Amino acid sequence: MSLITCNIHFSQQPDQVVYVSRPLIQELNLNSSKPLLIRLGQEQIKAIVKPLTRSGRHLFLSTDVRKKIKVPSSGVIHVLQHGGNDIQLGPLVGILTDSLKPGESPPFTSRSNFVKQVIKAGHNKAYTFGFTPYDIDWQDKSINGYFLNAHGSWFRKKVAFPDVIYNRLPNRRLEIGEEMTQLRERLVNEGIPIFNWSFLNKADVYELLGNDLEALAHLPESVNNPSPVTMRELLHKHSFIYFKPGTGSLGYGIYRITYRPEKGYFVRYRKNDSNTLLKFATFDKMYGSLLLKHGAELKNYVAQQGIRLIEIDKCPVDFRFHMHKDGNNQWKPVGIGAKKAGRGSVTTHMKNGGTLLTPEQALKQTFGQRSDRILERAKTVAIKLSEAIERNYPHRIGELGLDIGIDKKGKVWMFEANAKPGRSIFKHPDLKREGKQSLNYILDHCLYLSRFQGGGA
Repeated sequence: MSLITCNIHFSQQPDQVVYVSRPLIQELNLNSSKPLLIRLGQEQIKAIVKPLTRSGRHLFLSTDVRKKIKVPSSGVIHVLQHGGNDIQLGPLVGILTDSLKPGESPPFTSRSNFVKQVIKAGHNKAYTFGFTPYDIDWQDKSINGYFLNAHGSWFRKKVAFPDVIYNRLPNRRLEIGEEMTQLRERLVNEGIPIFNWSFLNKADVYELLGNDLEALAHLPESVNNPSPVTMRELLHKHSFIYFKPGTGSLGYGIYRITYRPEKGYFVRYRKNDSNTLLKFATFDKMYGSLLLKHGAELKNYVAQQGIRLIEIDKCPVDFRFHMHKDGNNQWKPVGIGAKKAGRGSVTTHMKNGGTLLTPEQALKQTFGQRSDRILERAKTVAIKLSEAIERNYPHRIGELGLDIGIDKKGKVWMFEANAKPGRSIFKHPDLKREGKQSLNYILDHCLYLSRFQGGGA
């Protein structure tokens, strides 16, 4: 199979005919005396080939052809030759997300801008569109998708089921519900690759990697739903732990608990946009306070070994590694942001007073001339951890956000993995280029999964 791009034009001819420039006929090795099978997404049609005396790669689609395979627009797009007179346009890439109400504007509320960015990154690479579960017509096997015109405005167009779906459903509860699970399974049963199947809970990640020796070397000791006895043992063993909800995000509900012999137990957490520190004389009193506050919700909590991270101005620093699968199905650390915790904060989240730095800025203050070597080691570990998660996860993953820590000896640790990572690190002025690269990697992996590049999956 060969992969090239060509200019798609719309002809007003009503018949099932395509006009193909002679250079394109030669490059695709088409037989103009035989019908051409032309596909887009999961639609296809046979059409008569008429050579066109015109330089360059051009394909003119008649009205009947473009209506049958539901071509959304003219312009530059990939053409994949399957052998003989069999070609495929595309790929057709769908971004699955959600809206508060069907038909609202902008279509995907706060996520509309991100969907726009992915669609723009797909310009001249793919037919890329956003859609919600409400936009699927199962009977017709089509989707009423949201595309962008040349002016950056939304327009709707019915297209065939796509070649690949990038899942950005934003809500954990919605996503794990029976309705959404069945929806994704139905799409997979249609032969459509979906990547980033679902969010990853903290406990799920530790369970996935529990028997992976390569990954375990970089995981802090963690216990899901610990009993009071187990939690006390973990705390006395490591001096401090993090106690956090398994499905939480943005640092909400996280406690840093410290044990100091003869002084007691210290609990630090975020309350009403300020940092709070409580002291308890005994473990039982401390645990009782947590139980009173959270009740049965404590069953969803994870206790995790505290790590003495590198610090700047006596504030701990951790790192977000934004990982992508590329067009060759390999993991790459595309963007890395260093997050310095606010004074007295439990976490490094920006909303809790954290500061965003480049990894070079953070590491040089601790390791000096060794910083480049430490960063390269962390990148290698991040790739190995991503491969381990993928190896042990039952669905496709094409993107991960790894929360990485580096201790004062230079050892690399992973605290969390997110299958639908946020993009706040790309707001740093020195990481804007990486932010654009991140969008390109999403499209490149879509090309791979749709078999337009690298052989497919």
